[in-house]
Amino acid sequence: MPDNREDIQAIHNVFRALYKAWDQGDGKAYSEFFTPDADYVTFFGEHLKGRSEIDSAHQALWDGPLRGSKMIADLREMHLRFLTPDVALAHATGAVLMRWQKKAPASRDSINTNVLVRQNGEWKIAAFHNCRIKKFNWLTRLLFQPKSKSSAHA
Repeated sequence: MPDNREDIQAIHNVFRALYKAWDQGDGKAYSEFFTPDADYVTFFGEHLKGRSEIDSAHQALWDGPLRGSKMIADLREMHLRFLTPDVALAHATGAVLMRWQKKAPASRDSINTNVLVRQNGEWKIAAFHNCRIKKFNWLTRLLFQPKSKSSAHA
């Protein structure tokens, strides 16, 4: 399926506006980039259902511990794939810069998986799943690292 440059730009614009809403600490504006029935899984594993829960959960964070935080992300690193002309899968990375930090620590790096759908000519996020990017510690590497390339495919 050929990628449509206009759709790629439109999806990038969704994320630019989403990050701006984060930076402004505006739960209502943030939630508007999601479908009304969106599924949102936080990196804590909390499953938010719909715009109202996305709005209220984020607003509570911006009114509290994430007050003044900024979303640091680079859209050039986004991996975007169109599953159909009206459904796209996006993997994006980013980090939250707390108001007292000059640089976001690597320990706050996250990757998220997004399913976007075109509704009434606009791209909206229908599903979002976020998790931390972590390096394996020595024990995890020992237990889960494949012994050889061929055993990784067994």
